[in-house]
Amino acid sequence: MTISMLIDGTQPEETRVAVVKNNRLEEFDYENVSKVQLKGNVYLAKITRVEPSLQAAFVEYGGGRNGFLAFSEIHPDYYQIPVADRQAILDAQLAEQALAYEKELLDSELNQTNDPQDIETHPDDLDREVIENNDSNKDNSDEENSNIDSKQTSENDELEQLKKKSTDLLKSYKIQEVTKKGQIILVQVTKEERGNKGAALTTYISLAGRYCVLMPNTARGGGISRKISNNDDRKKIKEIVDSLDIPRGMALIIRTAGAERTKTELKKDYEYLFQLWENIRENTLVSIAPKLVHEEGNLIKKSFRDIYSKETDQVLIQGTEAYKAAKQYMKLLLPSHAKKVQQFKEDVPIFNHFKVNSQLDTILERRVDLKSGGHLIIDSTEALVAIDVNSGRATKERNIEETALKTNIEAAEETARQLKLRDLAGLIVIDFIDMHDYKNNRSVERKLRDSLKTDRARIQIGRISTFGLLEMSRQRLRTSLIEANTEICIKCRGTGIVRSIESSSLKVLRAIEEESQKGNNYIIKVDAPNQVALYLLNYKRTSIQNFEVSYNVEININTNSNINPPDFHIERIIKNSEQQLSADSTKNESNSEDTSKNIKRRRRGKRGGKKKKIDDDLKVNNSQKDEKSNRPQNNSKKIDNTESDEKPKTTNTKNKQNVKKKPRKPQKTHKRQPKAQEDNSDDSKEFKNMKSIKKNKDGTDLKKSRKTTSRKIKDKKNQSANEVDEKTIDDKNSVDNKNNNETKRVGWWSKN
Repeated sequence: MTISMLIDGTQPEETRVAVVKNNRLEEFDYENVSKVQLKGNVYLAKITRVEPSLQAAFVEYGGGRNGFLAFSEIHPDYYQIPVADRQAILDAQLAEQALAYEKELLDSELNQTNDPQDIETHPDDLDREVIENNDSNKDNSDEENSNIDSKQTSENDELEQLKKKSTDLLKSYKIQEVTKKGQIILVQVTKEERGNKGAALTTYISLAGRYCVLMPNTARGGGISRKISNNDDRKKIKEIVDSLDIPRGMALIIRTAGAERTKTELKKDYEYLFQLWENIRENTLVSIAPKLVHEEGNLIKKSFRDIYSKETDQVLIQGTEAYKAAKQYMKLLLPSHAKKVQQFKEDVPIFNHFKVNSQLDTILERRVDLKSGGHLIIDSTEALVAIDVNSGRATKERNIEETALKTNIEAAEETARQLKLRDLAGLIVIDFIDMHDYKNNRSVERKLRDSLKTDRARIQIGRISTFGLLEMSRQRLRTSLIEANTEICIKCRGTGIVRSIESSSLKVLRAIEEESQKGNNYIIKVDAPNQVALYLLNYKRTSIQNFEVSYNVEININTNSNINPPDFHIERIIKNSEQQLSADSTKNESNSEDTSKNIKRRRRGKRGGKKKKIDDDLKVNNSQKDEKSNRPQNNSKKIDNTESDEKPKTTNTKNKQNVKKKPRKPQKTHKRQPKAQEDNSDDSKEFKNMKSIKKNKDGTDLKKSRKTTSRKIKDKKNQSANEVDEKTIDDKNSVDNKNNNETKRVGWWSKN
């Protein structure tokens, strides 16, 4: 079996790492520039808000959102309490650490006396002599175990008392009593930001190396990884840790990779971490919050530290810069393994060469096929991750129980692989196929535990219940692949289903009816998805028309391709508001016309006086001219003049607006004609009487020459008056025509 570690560093924006066993993808990790991982980074931060209801504080550390710091994650050194109380809490924690370490030693001794190889029995193959021999040695082993058990019980009692004392001291304070807003603290990110939740923080710093994890301000928590199950290895590691000069108040954890390492290798790794902590302290003293003090490292370094193992046959890297960085780091970390690091120089992309890309595509799908014909359905929710096991086409076994057992065992192995690849975390519920045999359920549980041994995350596994469900929890190491590479669907909003066209159309129709009932004389405008709008117009037109008639409204339905079912937009507009708006605009236009006319009249008034005075003068002049020009010659002319006198306004208006009068010729001087015939008409008699009355007033008889001279002067005055009147009328008609043209122009613009 060939195990290869592949690193794709060709793209500067993204780095990908995969572990392949016989061309089968086992582990995958990536790093993107746009989504840098914050977990493990150390920040100098500042408390922005203390929330007593949550017993937590919100901290500004330099990320996108404020971090969440629980009260239990605050180190007692940051408590603003009396020094004696703080020292009592620290002493209790140190004593608790010492007793826990001794308890672990006793557990290892007990496990060594009860070696699983000695107590594992197979009754069908045992001889009577072996059983008797075991019975004879049973008494001695019972005495030894009883002594160890009694010692262990006393140690446990003391440990419980110290834990209770430490807990009581901590519970006597509240977060609002020991911290305050604006306090500066040193924090480390333990959980990445997810959705609307900020990053989870802690003041208990932990620095991970290749073989060790150093906790510089943690008095408890040191020890050996539980995955190191060999008692000889555990005892050897304890002796090495005791020989190291670890300062008081610090703790050291030996990782699984340090199980078979020498004292020199473990000591070298510890010294590296200790120096790293000293650098963090120096950077903290010269920094101003909020600021990044220590960065966990890039993906290549973390991969060699966490994923690489001695079983790895080769490390192939594509990309010059990535190869140089990996080679240099491997020489510092594991000089003897540096020769395994090689550069991939083929023209084909490295992930295509090992058929990794095709396997990565299946990770984003919710269905995973099994070799037997069954399949898994993986769904993630807010509360938990649900995995359903289905037999599918698996029908090769003799009965349903064997088919269920084979499919469940294969599903347990594939589930462990998918949990690592997708980095599914939190509460996980697996729905296995129901099996009636109790032993078959235990076989499936055992297979799942064995498959999860290589997982770096902390895992807790339960048992298969009577409903065929298995509950387990898994630690979140990073942002899952699906969350980082996918977005919520804008149509279904992540639910995977959308409302049907018929249902969405009826929803819009009910909303239209509801808006129509709120009052009449409205315009209801509806913007709906294309298919919904077409459905309403084609199949619900009668209902829409009934709404318009019943509620006296106007309904307008428009299509909008930017809206997805079942969303829509509805708006109610008053009809009178639009009419009032148009009336106001017409009124403003008429006011502007009147204003322009008045301006022109005022300009004319400056030259020739006010309009009223001009009209009066025109009336007087017209009456004089009518009297002089219409002297009694026939009866028809007098009737026309009488009609014109009865309706002077109509005639004048018509003359102003429509008729442009021709200028009259100046009247010639009339010569007295010889009296040919006696005129007995009423007009002639009246005229004669006028002449006679005039003569009687004068009292004298004027000479003929003098009469002729006075008549010429009078005719000359009448001629000049007529010329002035004709010029005034022409000017007025031209101005009125100009105003009419402007009025027509404004009216045409207002219509358009």
